[in-house]
Amino acid sequence: MRQLALTTLFAALSLSAQAELKLPAIIGDNMVLQQKQANPIWGWDTPGTDVTVTFAGKTKTAKAGADGKWTIKLDAVPANAKPATISIKGSSAKELKNVLVGEVWICSGQSNMQWSVQSSWDADLEIATAKFPNIRLISVPQVGTQEPQQDFKGAWAECSPQTVGGFSAVGYFYGRVLHQMLDVPVGLINNAWGGSAAEAWVRRDVLESDPRFKLLMANTVKNETYQQSAEAKAKYEAAMANWKKQADEAKKAGKPFTVRAPQAPDGWLRGNARPGNIYNGVLLPTIGYGIKGAIWYQGESNASRAYEYASLFPLMITHWRSEWKQGDFPFYWVQLADFKPEQPLPGDSDWAELRESQTKTQSAIKNGGQAVIIDLGEANDIHPKNKRDVAERLARWALVKDYGFKLPYRSPEFQSAEFAAGKAVVTLDTFGGNLRTVDVTDVKGFAICGEDKKWVWATAKIVAGNKVEVSAAGVAKPVAVRYAWSDNPVCNLFSTDGLPVTPFRSDSFEMITKPKM
Repeated sequence: MRQLALTTLFAALSLSAQAELKLPAIIGDNMVLQQKQANPIWGWDTPGTDVTVTFAGKTKTAKAGADGKWTIKLDAVPANAKPATISIKGSSAKELKNVLVGEVWICSGQSNMQWSVQSSWDADLEIATAKFPNIRLISVPQVGTQEPQQDFKGAWAECSPQTVGGFSAVGYFYGRVLHQMLDVPVGLINNAWGGSAAEAWVRRDVLESDPRFKLLMANTVKNETYQQSAEAKAKYEAAMANWKKQADEAKKAGKPFTVRAPQAPDGWLRGNARPGNIYNGVLLPTIGYGIKGAIWYQGESNASRAYEYASLFPLMITHWRSEWKQGDFPFYWVQLADFKPEQPLPGDSDWAELRESQTKTQSAIKNGGQAVIIDLGEANDIHPKNKRDVAERLARWALVKDYGFKLPYRSPEFQSAEFAAGKAVVTLDTFGGNLRTVDVTDVKGFAICGEDKKWVWATAKIVAGNKVEVSAAGVAKPVAVRYAWSDNPVCNLFSTDGLPVTPFRSDSFEMITKPKM
């Protein structure tokens, strides 16, 4: 009888422990709800439990399913900077305090989006003046896995000098512009992961079912097999032993040793390049949260596969929108900055091809746009420190396309080229502005070629508000023209609104990043 009583007690305690209302980290104190739309609120409880959610005088009810998950949708409400409370009752009760209503944006990509305020230019001033309690910040930890995750460790916080330093600089500056222009609360979700590849942000089965990514997934399986092999383990152990030996020798000699330790084979398996890893570990726990849109700064890790990126990037955007079930929400991205040594001679460039793939995405999807920053990079640093100008160029897109402001927002883009009399006349779409040069009067950055496809630097001049005449000695019959077509181009053509001309080419020569079968 005593044993039965203990068993019954333990069973009751177990049920009691399970009978607890749980919420994901994305839903908590200090959060911002997206205004003017029905926002999902979800969590977990004992299967079959009725859960009620009360907000703004309205109560919604849901029942926890067999897996314990429940979901309701709040009624749409306008922006509100007055802190409110959300009451949730199930097998237990919770109150979410200091909740605001405004504009919510995802801040995503690789290291240039992850790059923090404290590591950017004017960090001391930016941090000291970051007194915006109606801007709310949350960051998602970097977890790479093939197993779908439902939650993460994190919490919303008010923007302050104490909380902003480690947050995404592009994200913060973008949100600050919106907050000041719209005068509403802004919520920013930072999930960027330095070095990440675009395919890691996509659900694996989506890539596997698309024949365009057959080579990508074949290489993925090959790499997975190798990384889990005895050969990979032995190679790692030998490399680690050699690394330790070098470290010990440097220590004995009193010399600094900065060589990184070799990565274990399972590092790639849990890392930010394996298809599906970031989708499962970072993105999935936030999918469904009410947002206005997303901003994205990534591409460096995919530059060597720019040809593939022209399909992969728009697929990723479409995939996110499908998963979020909020329609074609706005998605704005940053084109790659200038980086690496300047090329003495014109020619091919994988970074230029990646920029072209990014530009093409504007016509491949709806409600998308690109911030061109070919003037903001640093030749010797893949992480340019000027993140404020980057964010403001992104914000122009949102302010015009989503919030009704009338502002210059789009960099001039290639429209056409006509070849005659040894010259090329390039017409640009300047979106209402005119062309001008910056720094020096001469137009810099153009190259031209004849039928031999040998590129030479060209002389160029502005001949109309949106036209440039291009020619070069020795090229009597030009057939193609390029502008800012290199890793780190020397170029100076802008709109009179202060936006740099988008790098372009008039030709359709085969891309150097196209896979060779």
